[in-house]
Amino acid sequence: MYTLPKIERFNQNVLSKYNIYNSVFITLPFQSIDNTGVLLPLFTDVCESGFKKLETPKEIIESFSKKYLHSDVETDKIDLMFRFIQYIERQIVLFDAVEDAAFPVVNNMEGRGSLRDIKEKADAKGKREELIGFLEDFNVRTVLTAHPTQFYPGSVLGIINDLTEAIRENNLLDIKELLAQLGKTPFIKQEKPNPFDEAVSLIWYLENVFYSTSGDMVHYLQKNVFHGNSIQNSLIKLGFWPGGDRDGNPFVTTEITLNVAERLRTSILKCYYIEIRGLKRKLTFSGVDVLISELEHKLYRSVFYSKGEIYITLEEFIGQLNKIKTIIIEQHQSLYLDDLEALLIKVNLFGFHFATLDIRQNSKIHDAVFKDVHDFYLNSNSTIFPENYYSLTEDEKFEVLSNVKGDLNPDDFENEITKSTIESIQAIKIIQENNGELGANRYIISNNESALNVMETFALIRLSNWEKPTVDVVPLFESVDDLRNAHNIMEQLYTNPMYANHLVNREMKQTIMLGFSDGTKDGGYLMANWSIYKAKEELTAISRKYGVKVIFFDGRGGPPARGGGKTHKFYASLGPTIENKEIQITVQGQTISSNFGTLNSCRYNLENLLSAGVTNQVFSKNKNELSIDEKAVMGQLADLGYQKYLSFKNHTKFIPYLEQMSTLKYYAKTNIGSRPSKRSKSAELDFKDLRAIPFVGSWSQLKQNVPGFFGVGTALKHFEDAGQWDKVQDLYDNSLFFKTLLENSMMSLAKSFFPLTAYMKKDPEFGVFWQIIYDEFLESKRLLLKIAGHKELMQNYPDGKASIQVRERIVLPLLTIQQYALLRINELNKENTPDEDLIKVYEKIVMRSLFGNTNASRNSA
Repeated sequence: MYTLPKIERFNQNVLSKYNIYNSVFITLPFQSIDNTGVLLPLFTDVCESGFKKLETPKEIIESFSKKYLHSDVETDKIDLMFRFIQYIERQIVLFDAVEDAAFPVVNNMEGRGSLRDIKEKADAKGKREELIGFLEDFNVRTVLTAHPTQFYPGSVLGIINDLTEAIRENNLLDIKELLAQLGKTPFIKQEKPNPFDEAVSLIWYLENVFYSTSGDMVHYLQKNVFHGNSIQNSLIKLGFWPGGDRDGNPFVTTEITLNVAERLRTSILKCYYIEIRGLKRKLTFSGVDVLISELEHKLYRSVFYSKGEIYITLEEFIGQLNKIKTIIIEQHQSLYLDDLEALLIKVNLFGFHFATLDIRQNSKIHDAVFKDVHDFYLNSNSTIFPENYYSLTEDEKFEVLSNVKGDLNPDDFENEITKSTIESIQAIKIIQENNGELGANRYIISNNESALNVMETFALIRLSNWEKPTVDVVPLFESVDDLRNAHNIMEQLYTNPMYANHLVNREMKQTIMLGFSDGTKDGGYLMANWSIYKAKEELTAISRKYGVKVIFFDGRGGPPARGGGKTHKFYASLGPTIENKEIQITVQGQTISSNFGTLNSCRYNLENLLSAGVTNQVFSKNKNELSIDEKAVMGQLADLGYQKYLSFKNHTKFIPYLEQMSTLKYYAKTNIGSRPSKRSKSAELDFKDLRAIPFVGSWSQLKQNVPGFFGVGTALKHFEDAGQWDKVQDLYDNSLFFKTLLENSMMSLAKSFFPLTAYMKKDPEFGVFWQIIYDEFLESKRLLLKIAGHKELMQNYPDGKASIQVRERIVLPLLTIQQYALLRINELNKENTPDEDLIKVYEKIVMRSLFGNTNASRNSA
């Protein structure tokens, strides 16, 4: 029997099942829900036909109310809107669960990009030994962040997990009960979570998904590629930001940082304890049973009675497991050796740290903290800093910073930020003592603009009584200008004797972080991606020149506008001029739950990332390098797109449009995460302080997705008008990097829906501005279809396109309701005596619909 095409598998296992279970949901005996379930499909049809007739959201809702509600009373309409929102929120959960359950059926788990595919290709091409050599020195690191792009509370995530399992097993009774539970479970968090709450939520994924998936992947490679020999390299690494990421989050304290680190250690010990208990039932023979029982007892005490105390060291744990392994091999015919090997692999991957907790702070904060420390030493008559430090040249400052030593006491400082910054450095030491060096060994500097930013931060570390720090300072380059200058900054560091000596102590490895999200916000879609590509090339060249192994850490969000989309294809497309020792990416919000939320999706996406590195370095080595002419075309496209985006960003209506016509200000009012929506406390909206998530998310809520396409159409049209279309066509046909870039932009266009906001073109203040966006959308769509040779967006990803279409149809009523609420708020605010209570009700509608829209899109922010 032939395997059905992917789109048919989607239709059978996702779309059909969703329709069946949604009809079950309609019949559940909730108060008012039966009526809501009947009215909602009618409202969806009215929305669809209304937008085709170019009706406004207000006209659509008012005509629906007259026809089906038989009431013009505003409170009746509001009541129905809230009921629609509650119902749609649960429809989205149901669709998520159905799609997750069907994941291994819709996606070929053993197909292209899988570990099996890697092995078979290596065998067929005679590259098994080359593959082994590559895997001995390559890593994939997924770093879970607390950036708020998921609005489900923990109770709902639990229902999704259980519902997914019930759907997978076609257990109708359980499905019906879970849908009933879903109908009665609140979706809204009453209070903002603190950073520790966020950490606990994400540790669930470490324990229940990443732990087994990562171990299984390495175990497969060890058995099938490494001929059974142990893999010493930690192929899969996990990173963690909740509790350590202080950039713009005043709620991250030193106490929370230490508590999160302890929770990570306790969690991995708990995983080991559960696995040891399972082994104890198997390893019941002489000479082994006593050793296993001893391990079980020590792990139990460390997890449940520790209060921070550990009753077994990592070295002792590994030693005992290896002792058991030897006895099994020599005395018991290797019985259950495979199970023991599986545990040893996990211990090698996760140690006692589970995930590396990164500490991150903004360079602007460091500037202020460093000045405070400098002034403290001067006032203490210390000779660590000369009095004229701030009037020295940069080279002279480097000389001073290269020789500083000290033992700072946080309590000597009144400024809370200075105190907490010094404490965070000292917390790294404590975490390393308890969890091992991998517990916390990276200090990331956001908004890094100079080598001095790195040197002064490094000096703060050395001034914390840490002469040879076992910690890496990681500069994060985000803006277009900083990306252009990044290689010069790193050369200054590489040629500084003190910093060069530090790199010797760190195995000549330097991690550099590059920000896709803020790069796009700053320079637009094409320029951000091309700037990062060029920066990686230049950083690779300068690092190789000085014998430094550079590792790139990419700050990515979910949607293409923030570096998301077909991520694995991006890494497979990089040529030999870009270092490929590790693939490191941030994973956040919806991307955690959608791409790594189940065992199947996690395995699929981790294997694809690993495969991307293998493809680039083993199977397609030296094949993806862009020629000089191709780089010239790419550079011209980026410049054209950049100029178009800059003129748009500098438009006088840009900020007012976001403030008055989008949901931007409502992100700050949600209880989604602990982090504020902007870095400063100023009441005025400063574009530089605006975080990428609410920025991109607000365009997504408008269904305009500006950051994912704006400037693309203008850039391509230039080549069309100049009679040079063949240049961009050849680039698309021959460069996987450029093709992936444009395919991801097509995804942004596919998720756009301009009829929703078409009423804005008649707005006296913002009509012209809306038209600028729409014109660029139309031009981008026309030319992207032309270059791809397609009739429809995402034509080559029919299952992905179908998923988007279903989700967009589910949320169309939500979008309509949200726009109606925004219109009513603007109307009420213009009245002589605004009804503040009614305004608050509509603001609540905006926020509730914002939750549902974001969850439905899965990679919208």
